[in-house]
Amino acid sequence: MRVTENTNYGIVRDSIRRSRERMQDLQLQSSTLKKLNTPSDDPIGAAKILEMRTDKFNNNQFQMNSKMAEGFLDNTDHAISDLTELVLRAKEIALNQSSAASSNEDTRQGVAEEAGQLFKQAVMIANRRVGDRYLFGGYKTQSPPVDPEGQYLGDEGEMMVEIGSDVFISMNIPGVDVFNTHPKNLENLENLESLDEAPSDNANLPENVNLFDELQNFRIALLTGSLEGIRSTLERFDQIYDKMVATRAKIGSRIQGLQSTTQAIDRHNLTNASLNSALEDADMAQVVSDLGKEETVFRSSLASSKRLIQPTLLDFLK
Repeated sequence: MRVTENTNYGIVRDSIRRSRERMQDLQLQSSTLKKLNTPSDDPIGAAKILEMRTDKFNNNQFQMNSKMAEGFLDNTDHAISDLTELVLRAKEIALNQSSAASSNEDTRQGVAEEAGQLFKQAVMIANRRVGDRYLFGGYKTQSPPVDPEGQYLGDEGEMMVEIGSDVFISMNIPGVDVFNTHPKNLENLENLESLDEAPSDNANLPENVNLFDELQNFRIALLTGSLEGIRSTLERFDQIYDKMVATRAKIGSRIQGLQSTTQAIDRHNLTNASLNSALEDADMAQVVSDLGKEETVFRSSLASSKRLIQPTLLDFLK
């Protein structure tokens, strides 16, 4: 088969073009430090990289949610800690004033003022907020959950946040679960009474004790000099204290869960980053070496083309 001049031109042109394209590709990898710059470079790898980037974006949002929930729970825990200290102080006063031998009318009248201050402090703590959100209002985060008389105005809503794929956690503790020892049982009692159930049907339900009611009852007992009323508050303060300790333990377990989830996401992000680097990042030592070789090949192709394609008189005439 006869090889024409056009065939020689085509072979040389294609050889130079391929060499130049390889050089351009290597130069692009050298400038971007990435071996995958367009989806056509590696369609499967590009799809995997896009999937990991989406995963990272979602994980970043989950971590932001976890930070927000942890901050809310931390502040809730601090508030309940202050309430437990307040309850312990009220119990200490009750112990000192619970017998005629250790107290008299004058001393009881004096500490009644402190009991009133404890009540006001409890209301202030119950109305704490983070930013513009009240801690203990349930879903009602924009208004104080407890009024000056100690009445709860919030609801039982628990604000759920997603901290992982299909993993949700409540970032708040409704005040009805903090200020009462048996709020669910209290709700059941109200429902039963609304249905005109017989009182004997409710006898087995534990008695609910409310923080603000007990502080008010304690103050009244001090003002009236009722030793029996003062003594009755001791056990009730213990019940309130135990409930708050249990609530703080619940908060602690939630915070631990948040931290564990955040650490797991961090490890997942590191694994994804390593895989992403393996798929996308260029090996610069290899790129520089290949670029040097390709430049040599390109120069050789140009030199060979000059010897292979000799100019003719017709070329000059053109």
